[in-house]
Amino acid sequence: MTDANSIDTTEVRGSCFWCDGAVRASHFVHAVGGKLRTLCSEECLRAKLRDDAARRWRVRRRNIKWLLVATSLVAACITPHDGPLSLRRAAMATKPPAPSPNAPLPGAFGPEWPPSEASLLEDLGRDAWLHPLAGPFRRMPVRDTRVFGAERPGDRPIECRKGHCGVDLGGEIWGEQVRAAHDGVVDRVQRAANEQHGGHYVRIAHRNGTVFTQYFHLAAIPRWVEVGAHVKAGDVIGLLGDSGVKESAPHVHFTVSVRPASNLAEYYVDPEPLIALWPLRIPSTTAVALVSTEGLPGVPLGGAPAPAGGPRLHAVVKHKAARAAAKREPHEAPKSDAEAPAAPADDESESSE
Repeated sequence: MTDANSIDTTEVRGSCFWCDGAVRASHFVHAVGGKLRTLCSEECLRAKLRDDAARRWRVRRRNIKWLLVATSLVAACITPHDGPLSLRRAAMATKPPAPSPNAPLPGAFGPEWPPSEASLLEDLGRDAWLHPLAGPFRRMPVRDTRVFGAERPGDRPIECRKGHCGVDLGGEIWGEQVRAAHDGVVDRVQRAANEQHGGHYVRIAHRNGTVFTQYFHLAAIPRWVEVGAHVKAGDVIGLLGDSGVKESAPHVHFTVSVRPASNLAEYYVDPEPLIALWPLRIPSTTAVALVSTEGLPGVPLGGAPAPAGGPRLHAVVKHKAARAAAKREPHEAPKSDAEAPAAPADDESESSE
């Protein structure tokens, strides 16, 4: 008997490939890759086929594992990454902040736009004003003759009431450092003899020339303080002295005036309420002094009362006096405001103390 899977012969030699049993007359032959395998029965043939199938799946599974490992390694190599966590933290610490959507263009200058709350607070922080004399205690006018509007001889601005256009501070230490009250530009410096108009003094323009501070009766002025020099709040612009002082102890005569526009007249204001609240520069044992806002506020004595009749009557009296002087000297033409020298409202003298 002979068919596709079996051979019937009378002479058979050899043993079964699967079970090593004697090959029967009716047996099976399995061809694999050009090799013939003799099997004694159908059971051995089925077992051999199952084993071959299992072996093929084992090879396939092993190949699939190796393929997955190789794919993972290739993906790890070609995928961008930030490296170890320690390196990522260092990179994050040194990485510059990302530009905001409203960041200015390269080469642009000016304030941030649109302004934010942080930029406004920063701008306010740069607009700090300081008391012109350092602490630890706050120096204020100590008597009525030192306040704004105290009586002084000579022709004075209407807003200064009886004459004193500022306040007199300090005097406890001759040669004490006098500091700029705010950032600004030196507008005028008087180093020559000036005994009739406040002695040595410095005038500083603030806020683009809309606010002015003046410091009179200085004993000395640093060489770097020249017209046009930029100063910062707290910079030493002179030493307290008695130049131009006639009847009082050494002090600094401090004035504040405003001129909102170049075509408007300059107007003096009482600085006493301001210096009562401005922060103090407090000396310390370290190389850096402290600017403190925790100092106790000062108690203003208040400006001197206005003259009888009010400013309008005072202006009329001044106008009549000017006309009388012009009539007495008809041969002299009056100078215009542009030709007249710009003399500050100084502290010519003070009542005896």
